[in-house]
Amino acid sequence: MNYIEIYLEALAAEKGRGMRTLESYGRDLRAAAEQIGDLTTATAADLGEYLAHLHARPSSIARKASSLRGFYKFLMLEKIITVNPAANLELPKRERALPKFLTTDEIDLLISSAGDVRHSVRLRAMIELLYASGLRVSELCELPVTAILGDRLLIHGKGAKERMVPMHDGAIAALNKWMALRDGDSKYVFPSTGRSGHITRDAFFKILKKCAVLSGIDPQRVSPHVLRHSFASHLLAGGANLRAIQTMLGHEDIATTQIYTHVMPEKLVQTVQTHHPLGNGKF
Repeated sequence: MNYIEIYLEALAAEKGRGMRTLESYGRDLRAAAEQIGDLTTATAADLGEYLAHLHARPSSIARKASSLRGFYKFLMLEKIITVNPAANLELPKRERALPKFLTTDEIDLLISSAGDVRHSVRLRAMIELLYASGLRVSELCELPVTAILGDRLLIHGKGAKERMVPMHDGAIAALNKWMALRDGDSKYVFPSTGRSGHITRDAFFKILKKCAVLSGIDPQRVSPHVLRHSFASHLLAGGANLRAIQTMLGHEDIATTQIYTHVMPEKLVQTVQTHHPLGNGKF
């Protein structure tokens, strides 16, 4: 009996898993079966040895291990096996990628290039707000008019949590210029004629990539999230308090914000080499 197919059918019927997810689980489990054999008779040692010899990134191995754990949990619930070999399966630690960010000069180029794009006033306001306030792209695209409170924005973030984020003069000026031109009937700051009523993440992403090309920046390095990273990284480099950055980003855990401290050593070295009297190879 093919328990892998039965498991996948159960996931589709009972859990409503999407086709891509099912295909991913299926590939992982069939690959494991090819190496181990009958998965219903596999031991914890078999699974550990299989994962240990995989030549893949830690994130990929972790996903395969997760697929196995879900499969064996199903077999236990269905009483197909009496001992779960994946119960104590250790997942490899994922390497946490350091945040990517642009330089202040690159940010200026990106903002300037917005003037060469259709709907340039709207785009400039969006870029200015992302960089000035560290908003998530969904928070930006779905920003309601009622969120604008003078020189601050009242953001409803993840988990229905509210936070106040400031705007600098450049962002305020760009936003006011856009608000004077926009459709006054929409409840969104950045309205659209689409079904959602506001500009979509995908639409903004594509326009931002075009701006990168126009400004001479590799478009692979530019995304809404990179602007959010740039906001936090530049604040930290300028001496801002980590707790303040955490609040503005809407991070629940300070540990999430602390990842930005890992980019600082290189940044400090560059600063010394550029500005210190003994820099530029004069040590």
